[in-house]
Amino acid sequence: MRWSSPKPETWVIIMAFPSRWLILAIVSSALLLIVIDMTVLYTALPRLTRDLGASAAEKLWVVNAYPLVVAGLLPGAGTLGDRFGHKTLFVHGLIVFGVASLIAAHAWSPAVLIAARALLAVGAALMMPATLSIIRLTFVDDRERSLAIGIWSAVASGGAALGPVLGGLLLEYFWWGSVFLINVPIVIVASVLAVVAIPRSERSSDRPWDPIASLQILSGLVGIVYAIKEFARPAPSQGSMILAGVVGGAALVLFARRQKRSPHPLVDFTLFRDRRFSAGVSAALVASLALLGVEFAISQRLQLVLGMSPLTAGLFILPVPLAAFVASPLAGLILPKWGGEAVLWNAMLLAGAGLGGYLFFLEAPAPYQIASLAALGLGLGATMTAASSMIMLSAPADRAGMAASVEEVSYELGGAIGIAVLGSLLSAVYGASLVLPGPLGIFTAAHDGLDQALIVADGLRGSMADDLRTLARAAFDRAFGAVAIAAATMLSITALVIRLRSGRARPVAGDSR
Repeated sequence: MRWSSPKPETWVIIMAFPSRWLILAIVSSALLLIVIDMTVLYTALPRLTRDLGASAAEKLWVVNAYPLVVAGLLPGAGTLGDRFGHKTLFVHGLIVFGVASLIAAHAWSPAVLIAARALLAVGAALMMPATLSIIRLTFVDDRERSLAIGIWSAVASGGAALGPVLGGLLLEYFWWGSVFLINVPIVIVASVLAVVAIPRSERSSDRPWDPIASLQILSGLVGIVYAIKEFARPAPSQGSMILAGVVGGAALVLFARRQKRSPHPLVDFTLFRDRRFSAGVSAALVASLALLGVEFAISQRLQLVLGMSPLTAGLFILPVPLAAFVASPLAGLILPKWGGEAVLWNAMLLAGAGLGGYLFFLEAPAPYQIASLAALGLGLGATMTAASSMIMLSAPADRAGMAASVEEVSYELGGAIGIAVLGSLLSAVYGASLVLPGPLGIFTAAHDGLDQALIVADGLRGSMADDLRTLARAAFDRAFGAVAIAAATMLSITALVIRLRSGRARPVAGDSR
């Protein structure tokens, strides 16, 4: 039988197939790559740094280059999306991300890997605001839009927690470069589908891009976050920390002054006058702080105190992302009925209660701990859905890219601050509560961290080694308790502040301003 070209009406049906849900799947797959790359190195770092012969400073930059550059580039990328079209930036970001993944997978030196991580961040910064903006502009029905943002939030909150699990699984069978190489086939498929399925959005050609402001906020955020991360190190460089903090703070002040005078700002600070917008930003910041900071502390405890492997520890934390995957779309469905602020403060209280429950059941059977972690994931997943909805739907449509970039910066900064501040608290309480009696008092290196204490213990014999391990692990448990209490308190206080400011809750999803 001879093949004939399809009739014109057939082509219409074929081209109509890519629906808004396919578009959601495309942007969600890209988002999953972005958030997984933030945490996937937690399990791969020891092996890759050993293979590449990286120094301690180079190891720090291998991890930090990605979130630092992403946070600094996001505001400018959001404005570029409004100006040149969100599809254009999304596709170009995918291409950059794929090329950078290839380079990172085959890096032959620490410097090349650091540069590749920075290039990955450029691709991620181009894509991240575009993902939310495309959803905001694609879904016109209020209920569908809330559900779509809920799915987006599920990927954002669950993907970061899945990073260590995926990294541990890949390292069981492949070399460390596989954690980057796995991105490439997904990027290829997503790029092709994005070109075909995602429609072009209207461009705000009257909004110029301000490169000076972009450089100011990049310098400011990188400086501040670097100072925080330097402060979190066991032996921080006081000069570097102070210099980075001063330069970063000055750059942010100059950025804010420039934005107030500019007729076309990268960040329109008048958006924060909207109570729902500011509440969403605050909740996104605190939720991300709690998620990444507590995940870091829990994973350390599972491996160093309980002796789990990286993969086993990642699987133990799996209830958090699984619960977030379930809660996020469900929260999107109830947003129109409850209102964004009501969902927000209830979800944050649930997350705080889940974290408190995990601390209470720390020595209880595993089912109690799993249930507490699931409650934490449910609360955080719903919080991120409500926060994203309130941020995006409180902003005008022509500021979708700007609102998305503000939202993403909130998550990035929250995660960086969470690891830095809660990590510092973990180290400080551990060092202060570790008391080494008698002959053990000479091992001052044990105060630097539990991992150092265990290394010292491995060089001892008999009861001295056992005593040191017991004392160090007990001190770490006390430090972990302080971290859990601090995170639960921040979640609860933020929830109560939002509740007090909200007054009568209004449905956010119905607001199409």
